[in-house]
Amino acid sequence: MLIVVWLLMANAITVGGLVVGIVIGILLPIFTGPFWPGRPGVNYRTGIAYIFVVLWDIVIANFEVAAIILFRRNRDLKPAWLVIPMELETPEAITVFAGTISLTPGTVSADVSSCGNYLLVHALHAPDPAAEIARIKSRYETRLKGVFK
Repeated sequence: MLIVVWLLMANAITVGGLVVGIVIGILLPIFTGPFWPGRPGVNYRTGIAYIFVVLWDIVIANFEVAAIILFRRNRDLKPAWLVIPMELETPEAITVFAGTISLTPGTVSADVSSCGNYLLVHALHAPDPAAEIARIKSRYETRLKGVFK
């Protein structure tokens, strides 16, 4: 992932940029590893599958939000604040969960409770808030529990 970010920041795919990206992508985690005590294990296979699920959901949500904006009157929208109870425990997993929700158009993570057990999310259109909470938990949180061990 660091290699991809490096190449995006360089704004060009060159051999030199790729070599620097590989060096940064390999050496940076090795040198910063001791500063992350108690970091969770990561199941990379499940993580890659999770990335594809999120990318798919982003594409679909873009079309859904476009349809809402273009064809639905403001008074017909049902925006809602959702309080999502979380079973995730590590800060890394909670951060990825909140970031995933914010990346998906139509929803944005607003706050994590001080106890770390709830996530406050605003949804552009959620006629059934309980169903939306269940969808978010089953779609993202369940998969993230498999990614972060």
